Parts: sequence; C-alpha cells; structure tokens
Amino acid sequence: MPRADAARNRARLLDAAADAFAAGGEVTLEKVARDAGVGIGTLYRHFPTRETLVEAVYRNELEALCRDLDIRPDAATGFRAWLDRYAEFVLTKRGMADTFRAMVADGSLASLRTRESVDAAVGTFLTAGAADGSLRPGIEPDDLVTLLVGTFVTMQDVDDRARTARLLDLVVCAARP
Repeated sequence: MPRADAARNRARLLDAAADAFAAGGEVTLEKVARDAGVGIGTLYRHFPTRETLVEAVYRNELEALCRDLDIRPDAATGFRAWLDRYAEFVLTKRGMADTFRAMVADGSLASLRTRESVDAAVGTFLTAGAADGSLRPGIEPDDLVTLLVGTFVTMQDVDDRARTARLLDLVVCAARP
C-alpha cells in the first residue's frame, strides 16, 4: 500500500495530466509535473514513460465512466445521459491520439480491456432497460458498442457536437422497443 503522500501525488499527477491532454496541444511531462505541484522525479517514479502516464489517465477515467452509471427508473434516459458522458470522454482523448496510436501499434493498448469495460456498462443499461420496458430485450451490448465506435470515429477530426448528439439519439432509438 502506497504512503498517503505518494497516493495524493499520484492522484494529482493523473488529474493534471487529464486536464493537459483534454486541453490539447503539446503536453510535456514537465508541464504535467509542474501543474500537479510536484517535481519531475516524482512524476517519473509513478509513471516511468509518457505511455504509462497516458495509460493510467485513460484507465482511471474509463473506470470512473463505466462505474458511475445512473440507472434511472427509465433506463433509456439514463443510458442517453451516460452516452453524452462517454462522448465527452472520447472527445477529450484527442490530445492523446498520437500516443494511443503508438500504443495500439505495439499492442499495449489492447491490455486495457476497453471494449469489455464499455460492453459491461452498456449491458447494465440494457438489462435495466429490458426490465423497465424502456429498452428492447435481447440486444447484445457489443452490437451497440459497435454503433458507438462508428459514431465516435466521426468525432476524430471534427468537434461537431450537434451531429454527435443526433447520432447518439439514433443509437438509443435503435435500442428502444
């Protein structure tokens, strides 16, 4: 178990890195350390490479997204709200795109089990929605996630939130009875 100050420093580094990557532009590790209020040596003790920092930020935020599910009495409404949060998550990762591409190329991103986490979150909504009648029973979570991937691919180069919202509405419509 890490010391309390080490855990706080790690959390501050993750927060500073997430903010820096979300802002876009050139993100240096020195800037992340400075914004977190720690020295560069502290950053490297926690995250020996840029890739390990990117992976930790990504994993931390994905886990929070997939854990914090708002299952409302009408699960379809909660699902639609969650899709907005997921779209924002994807959009803020554009600052990490080059590092992600390198991680995909060397196979290290596959270990994050991104698809399984998102499938499980979507499955939770589908199960609740089938029970309350707001979503069709029998939909495979991975089928909806495939639709989402297509939607988010449209966000890669253009930040068109109105179009993204329309596409997410269509995903929910496809899942309604």
